[in-house]
Amino acid sequence: MEAIAPQGTLEVLGRLTEASNATFLTRDEAEKLWVYKPVAGEAPLWDFPRGTLSRREVAAHDLSEALGVGVVPLTLWYDGPAGEGSLQAWIDGQVTDLVDLLRPEQLDETWLPVVSGVDEHDKPIFLAHRDDPRLRSMCLFDLVINNSDRKAGHIITEGERIFGVDHGVSMHVSDKFRTVLWGFAGEPLVAAEEALLQEVKSLPGPPEGLTAQEWDAMAGRAASLLQAGVFPGPSTQWPAIPWPAW
Repeated sequence: MEAIAPQGTLEVLGRLTEASNATFLTRDEAEKLWVYKPVAGEAPLWDFPRGTLSRREVAAHDLSEALGVGVVPLTLWYDGPAGEGSLQAWIDGQVTDLVDLLRPEQLDETWLPVVSGVDEHDKPIFLAHRDDPRLRSMCLFDLVINNSDRKAGHIITEGERIFGVDHGVSMHVSDKFRTVLWGFAGEPLVAAEEALLQEVKSLPGPPEGLTAQEWDAMAGRAASLLQAGVFPGPSTQWPAIPWPAW
């Protein structure tokens, strides 16, 4: 995605009310849409340092670009109408259909089941995702940044590309990984994935707003993944799937 800053003054079109923090849809003078998350609108969290969520949004984009993953829309640090915060290019796409709730008879070799349950009629149902290389790349990136909120609703399809949004609760020093993409658990890393993890270990940093400990922890996660040689399974110390899953 071409790194173009917003043109002129941002106009606030409205607030995205489903977000837990103050999140605004804005438009610049070139009619381009942006998602603006000011630091002033961040709700305090017990486990993340205050006022750092927007910094993590920007860091996730920069890391995605540095590693050649390209799963995070252009995200900039910006002094907007409500002060400094993150500004992310709006993706004019749809929530992915690569993650879905399926009946047992709908599951075939193209789907990877994540968890089973029953619906409101006590009928069996599975949360599953496609065995898709784009999702696999996103999952590995999320493991590196310790993303604790990879909902299906945070995966946007635009043409043949998929993008992930909402990375504010990532890059914590403690294991907080939560995702709907557990279908890859146990699968061996391929050579390109191992090369990406080696690159993580040598990245300069940390970026502004993150601590050296947080950045070192990311390199440590990459090293642990390389040593294990497979996509990990869920931890028993932390909920495996974000809620809601969409």
